[in-house]
Amino acid sequence: MAGEIFVHFMRHGRSRADDEGVHEGRYDSPLTEVGRAQVRARGEAWKAQGVRFDLIIASTLVRARESAEIIGGLLEAPVEADDVWMEMDNRPLAGMPIEEAKVRYPRPRFRGPYEAFHGIGESDWDLHCRAVFAVQKLVRRGAGQYLVVSHGGMLNAVLRGIVGAQPPINGHGIWFAFGDTGFVRCRYLPAGHEWTFLEFQPGE
Repeated sequence: MAGEIFVHFMRHGRSRADDEGVHEGRYDSPLTEVGRAQVRARGEAWKAQGVRFDLIIASTLVRARESAEIIGGLLEAPVEADDVWMEMDNRPLAGMPIEEAKVRYPRPRFRGPYEAFHGIGESDWDLHCRAVFAVQKLVRRGAGQYLVVSHGGMLNAVLRGIVGAQPPINGHGIWFAFGDTGFVRCRYLPAGHEWTFLEFQPGE
């Protein structure tokens, strides 16, 4: 495998779940008009800078897929959806109002990284392993310019995997701030297994 790989890892725009005050995760919440405007602004800024992508890869959840399609239309780049980039499976909490979840599913005093939410869904290690696999799958595409549109939890797991950090334990660990359309731009050199973070924009 040879040649430089450039990747923008971007979180989707604002979704309806953000306004509803519910847990997101696998809740398939669409973008709001504000979210669509955020994504268009990000795409227009990249267009003005001459940024191009050979391929845009998106989570299959609608908020990420729509964000990818908006940018793909602006930059004339093909879009491919892949469910490996979906957000963490927080099964019982998805779509549940945050205050209701505190009552029905109170946070335990301690939850280890191998434990799923209340016995179902993904554990932090499940997410970590999926994120590492997703990056491997991306790198094996070879040299090129890529945009990945995903979710805050998943992108945190991706960056931890890249820097060699373990998943958070009981909420404690390394975190990266991904707001709406926040992104990190990376370069990977396969010949030396060298990752470089070139730019980080936390978003709104």
